[in-house]
Amino acid sequence: MTEHYLDNSATTRVSQLAAKKALQIMTECYGNPSSLHTKGMQAEQELIKARKIIADSIKAKETEIYFTSGGTEANNTAIFGTAKAKARQGKKIVTTAIEHSSVLEACEALQKQGYEVVYLTPNENGIVTAEALENAVDSDTILVSVMAVNNETGAVMPIEHISKIIKSKKSNALFHTDMVQAYGKIHIKASKIGADLISLSAHKVHAPKGVGALYVKSGVRISPLHFGGEQERKLRPGTEALPLIGAFGSAVSEFDIDKNMQYVKELNEYAKEKLLSLEGVYLNSPENALPYVLNLSVLGIRSETMLHHLEASDIFVSSGSACAKGKKSHVLKALGLSEKRADSAIRISFSKLNTKEDIDALYEAVKIGTKTLVRK
Repeated sequence: MTEHYLDNSATTRVSQLAAKKALQIMTECYGNPSSLHTKGMQAEQELIKARKIIADSIKAKETEIYFTSGGTEANNTAIFGTAKAKARQGKKIVTTAIEHSSVLEACEALQKQGYEVVYLTPNENGIVTAEALENAVDSDTILVSVMAVNNETGAVMPIEHISKIIKSKKSNALFHTDMVQAYGKIHIKASKIGADLISLSAHKVHAPKGVGALYVKSGVRISPLHFGGEQERKLRPGTEALPLIGAFGSAVSEFDIDKNMQYVKELNEYAKEKLLSLEGVYLNSPENALPYVLNLSVLGIRSETMLHHLEASDIFVSSGSACAKGKKSHVLKALGLSEKRADSAIRISFSKLNTKEDIDALYEAVKIGTKTLVRK
């Protein structure tokens, strides 16, 4: 049976180039990048090379890139690191109700420590507006954290306005954006966005799990969460996971953003045309969503039931964020969807490796499911 993997927002298949690089570093260039002998210096060159590739991919300086264990650690470092560094300047944080759990739970932890956190809700299109952000930010705000692309619906947030809003309010707040779902899919220029902190993850871009990066704008200071070494300029000490970092760089070197965007747009349109022709199927993603993510509901059929039905045909999708592990979607709740519609939502997420055959297989399986599965 042919496999049809359509859960790329959860994770992606590692590219051959990235896998080869990880193996090469593990078996040939296995020195510690901090060691002063030849093996160590060879390893350090691999680290420098990967850092340059990641920096170039977002038009940043190499000194602005700090490697982490993934997007979750990058988000936590940005949020807790800012709160700690700016503790004397204020205790107000502005974020949204539809952020990834690694942002929301970090903010909730800070609330318990006495911080004021404003969670902005999206409009009917799933977007937190610039106006809502402007009304929330004030001179006491120390951090604004807004994702670029929502991981469940593909909704694109107006992050290009945030740095201007912060300046207009005469606020000293830092601007952090979780770009995990946007990275490798849209062109990113750190200076144009105006963000102080940007979170990236490797396993969403055909690199291995266990590595990510945090961009910290030159001149911005946040406090470290870990201690014990000189690595990553003391912001994230500990021996770097060089095989993963090298593989991350190799995967990023394969980016072809414009070509892949056009291809995925066509897949997305094809999928919507087919699936929305079925009775009881409704679109949850906004019209202007990033085409890599397509969220819809098969009304009356529980997400879990549909997922298992599809899995029986080797078709893999999800019901929302993989990090939620089956819990009800806070994103769809924030959008104001009925419980029945939210409980029947599935997320289809594409990559450059998908084909129309994947969508045809999904369509046929969903079609059968609408006729045979027990409705709630």
